[in-house]
Amino acid sequence: MEFIREMHDSGTGPMSDIRPSNDNRRKYMAIGRSVFPEDAIARIFKPSRSTMTSGKARTTGWRLVFERRKAPFIEPLMGYTGSTDTLPQVALEFPTLQSAIRYAERQGLTYIVKRLASKAAVPPKRRTYAQSDRPSHAFSDATLERLGLTELQASYEQALDEAANRNDAPGTAAGTAPIDVVRDPTLSLEEKRSFLMNWAWTEYLIDQATNEGMPENNRPSRLEEVEQAMLALERDAKHLDPQPATEQSAA
Repeated sequence: MEFIREMHDSGTGPMSDIRPSNDNRRKYMAIGRSVFPEDAIARIFKPSRSTMTSGKARTTGWRLVFERRKAPFIEPLMGYTGSTDTLPQVALEFPTLQSAIRYAERQGLTYIVKRLASKAAVPPKRRTYAQSDRPSHAFSDATLERLGLTELQASYEQALDEAANRNDAPGTAAGTAPIDVVRDPTLSLEEKRSFLMNWAWTEYLIDQATNEGMPENNRPSRLEEVEQAMLALERDAKHLDPQPATEQSAA
């Protein structure tokens, strides 16, 4: 069984008050304001049948949930997993995919659609990523945009493509901290970028499993730690070579 993920930015969410009045990157909603935070990302999917049941109850519609914006933590006394982000507790059900998408667009939400696809409908490149558990360019672009590194999207895409051609093993290294990748003198800048983005994808999947009640490795996601390492990497790279990345690409 194979799924495809499609990320969309409806671009109709409410604008922050600190943005200039002539900033037209996002439009005001026609009526009222969105009830959700501006950085909220919705995930739309069709619930699958539980392996413990034989019927098809609660699998006929589509569900809209929200991705976690803050890393969960483990309560030290009882060992419960908790979070200060309450948005992942929201789950909305819709009869059709179109109705869920229309709702997300009315609210100005950035949303990801996860749907079942036949092999013929999946482009070869996307199918390669799904089979090798590597991050897609859409995930890479969204991560860099959230970190304020939009100008490096092309550089990271090239680094990921080169890592795929080398058949580098995706995931993390045992006993390694994300910042250790930044400080490793044996890795090139491109290798560090691909390694950290692959690591971010792995932690993102762990985060999603935790949100769905199936935590992996009995630990919270380290996605925020990986993203901080990516910011440190680009700060160091900028100090070593002040030439903008866009100029390097043009050269």
